[in-house]
Amino acid sequence: MDAGAIKRSVQVSGLRCTPQRYAVMAFLMKHNRHPTAAEIFEAVNRVDPRSSRATTYNNLRDLVQAGLVREVAVEGRAARFDAKGMRHHHFICDRCGNVEDIEWYDVPRPASGTLGKRILRECELIFRGLCTKCAPRHASGEARMSS
Repeated sequence: MDAGAIKRSVQVSGLRCTPQRYAVMAFLMKHNRHPTAAEIFEAVNRVDPRSSRATTYNNLRDLVQAGLVREVAVEGRAARFDAKGMRHHHFICDRCGNVEDIEWYDVPRPASGTLGKRILRECELIFRGLCTKCAPRHASGEARMSS
């Protein structure tokens, strides 16, 4: 996504496109590795040292609330952030905490009435298990334990 498209997406969401907010959004659009808030702050601060930690965290919160960025909760670890480009699900590795994109497919909505008075906005899946790097180590560890 080019600079103009990033600025337009931020403005269309109702937010002002400040230099710091633009820097956060541009970083997330360029990196699909699901960084933590601290990693985003460090990267943005290297480019523009005027951006404070609080400003970066506040911008992330605003971008999440505006629906431009998704916060991916990882149990026992820092939340990760993901620019909402193409719709996708996530796979979270139990061992290393790596977050990977999984191709999107529609999730059936719950039967009417099962949510009570809740209003459903979106359904997404989070798969949990061992990633391709950790799975072979797990299998070799099991083989050693059973011998």
